[in-house]
Amino acid sequence: MSLSPPRSTRASLRVLIVLAVAQIIGWGSVGLTAVVAPLVATDLGMDLAAVFAGNSILYATMGLSAPILGRAFVLYGARTVMIAGSALAGPGFVGLALAAGSVSYCAAWIVLGVAGSATLTNAANILLNEIAGRGARRAIAALMLVTGLSSSLFWPTTAFLTGLGGWRATCLVYAGAMWVLCLPLYRWGIPPRARYADGSEPAPEPPQSPPRSSTFWLIACGLTLNAFVTFGLNATLIALLVAEGLSRPDAVGYGAMLGIVQVGARGIDFLGGGRWDGLTSGLFAGILVVTALLLLAAGGETPGAVMIFILIYGLGSGVLAVVRATLPLAFYDRAAYACAASRIALPLNLVTAAAPPVLAIVLTTFGREAVLLLTAGCVSVATALFLALTRRRPAAPQPLTA
Repeated sequence: MSLSPPRSTRASLRVLIVLAVAQIIGWGSVGLTAVVAPLVATDLGMDLAAVFAGNSILYATMGLSAPILGRAFVLYGARTVMIAGSALAGPGFVGLALAAGSVSYCAAWIVLGVAGSATLTNAANILLNEIAGRGARRAIAALMLVTGLSSSLFWPTTAFLTGLGGWRATCLVYAGAMWVLCLPLYRWGIPPRARYADGSEPAPEPPQSPPRSSTFWLIACGLTLNAFVTFGLNATLIALLVAEGLSRPDAVGYGAMLGIVQVGARGIDFLGGGRWDGLTSGLFAGILVVTALLLLAAGGETPGAVMIFILIYGLGSGVLAVVRATLPLAFYDRAAYACAASRIALPLNLVTAAAPPVLAIVLTTFGREAVLLLTAGCVSVATALFLALTRRRPAAPQPLTA
């Protein structure tokens, strides 16, 4: 049997660019509530917390859909699933634009959650793994580096569109973007999954013994605990810094700096991606985050301490965002990654949805010290789980010989 020549570097770069553009549009559009929430609340007669609950519904639905879609990723390939997801995202935004109350509003977010599970980060990572196998780590890091800018690009875009035609018209524009931009990008910008002439899948990598079930749960628990901390703190950071004694304008300024540091950390991880794997990055990042949280607990009342916290926490949490996608690559080969990543996405997305309100309740009920100790404890446990995984890391495969 013969197989077409391997994709060139130029073709791989094209795929990465296509994914980056589509992921920025995808994440930027579903983040519109950060800008339009007050308008939606007034128009639909909902309180602000209920409007923001739409994002929690999005993440929860993405998590619940991920294991179901895992089989589709294996059978049909990520490209096909992402095309279908983009087609489904359009009706989701149309439903949002036509929402008349809380029920129809939440129903639209459920549709967008299913579409997001088929198109957003997890799907993109599976696609890159299909193309590059064990070499996908650097490509995933590069993609996350670029897509970290989605809110910076789309918050002003959403504000501009809303100013022109209102939030409902903005949702219709984003529905059109799913159909006119994202769907064609996935359909014609990404090549079909490679196959032999008889239709069978190639196996360019030697088979790898599947990790033990306990290894999967160590990975899933470690990643989920870290996600609880990073997503929860990112959402409640301004309130936490105000509780530390900062004024709200200063807290907002430090919060803006955090995003810059996190993107910079992703860049550092990308540049060093060929020198270490996701597990090594996870251990290093976990130590940074725990250190930052303990420093803030010890002396967060001073601007200097807050600045050090933002720098150290931003570096650690920025790398952990990449680790969520790349750590499984150290344990699963190309064939097993899609199923493993889809199963891990279930607890990850459910925790992503629950973390902000949980930490907000802890902050308002028990105070800043409780938040810092809880999050430091979660990251410490996650880092210990990663340390246990170092003894289970598979041996590097031997190169194929002719």
